[in-house]
Amino acid sequence: MSRIAAIAPVLPAHAHAQADITAAIAPLLTTDPRRLAVIDRMHRATGVRTRHMTLPLEDYAGLTSFDDSLRAFVTHGLDLAARACEQALDRAGLTAADVDLVVVTSITGIAAPSLDALLVERIGLRPDVRRIPVFGLGCVGGAAGVARVHDYLQGHPDDVALLVSVELCSLTLQQGDDSMANIVASGLFGDGASAAVMVGDVRAADDAGGIDVVATRSALYPGTARDLGWDIGGSGFRILLASSLGDLVREHLGDDVTDLLAAHHLKVSDVGAWVAHTGGPRILESAAHSLDLPDEAFAASWASLAEVGNLSSSGVLHVLARTLDDGQHVPGSPAVMFAFGPGVSAETVLMRWPEAS
Repeated sequence: MSRIAAIAPVLPAHAHAQADITAAIAPLLTTDPRRLAVIDRMHRATGVRTRHMTLPLEDYAGLTSFDDSLRAFVTHGLDLAARACEQALDRAGLTAADVDLVVVTSITGIAAPSLDALLVERIGLRPDVRRIPVFGLGCVGGAAGVARVHDYLQGHPDDVALLVSVELCSLTLQQGDDSMANIVASGLFGDGASAAVMVGDVRAADDAGGIDVVATRSALYPGTARDLGWDIGGSGFRILLASSLGDLVREHLGDDVTDLLAAHHLKVSDVGAWVAHTGGPRILESAAHSLDLPDEAFAASWASLAEVGNLSSSGVLHVLARTLDDGQHVPGSPAVMFAFGPGVSAETVLMRWPEAS
């Protein structure tokens, strides 16, 4: 077992109402009045009320090259990552020098040296810290990151690990592309980052806070490689986003979750808290249907979606932070986190609230 000792969700300073974002971004996709009406309608249907953006809204018109996007990603992404790490470590009562492993996941930018390397001097990590940069997991990266760090800590129970997610989705905007996938993405995804401090068994014994990771399950759905992801080319990251994603969630999630729970003699009805991927209304509705749960079971995810949009890999970490903060949990009761990403892949994490001391 491992423990998520603390999480720090962070957001860029530029917060805007969804209608204002639509008004600024839609003309960058098309000038056709009929398509502009479609964009307005689709943005309204995302369930998003506000989003945080890396740049001032007026600057996106000038973001016309992949070079500019990547430079902005490194500059602003590093700032957000450092802030999240420092806050998470402070909440856990630890320092950067305590960290033995740092994992950074992102699907919205790349860099070499990678952000994990740049964080070493920025926040004072040890020069011998183990580093794992991850690109390509997409929205599943937050849940998968927790799972893979858990795997590491199983073999290193004295260690401290930092899982960092940085997603600056607005920097991937494809101007002049009024495809339905780009329209949906331009109205759904927000910018944000998060850091989670995770500790092994030995360290967890000294801290009653946070939540324990019990077990994980990974799934890759055959024949879905072109349903979600990027086409990467000269203009940067062009989104692949099939309308069938909700159907995949509805078909597979129930079995994924019930199989994981059954291995630990649990049922869906035993789960006291759900940390659901903020993939959009159809994803959340399909997940609730697949698990035979009411929509309000995912109230924290619906609220996060409305307030900040889909933060890709940071989405479930922001929801988990919200869940940890609300204090409405029963000691010893199970919780489940799940997310989806390119592949199409899914990751399910079984967690348990620590017993009261």
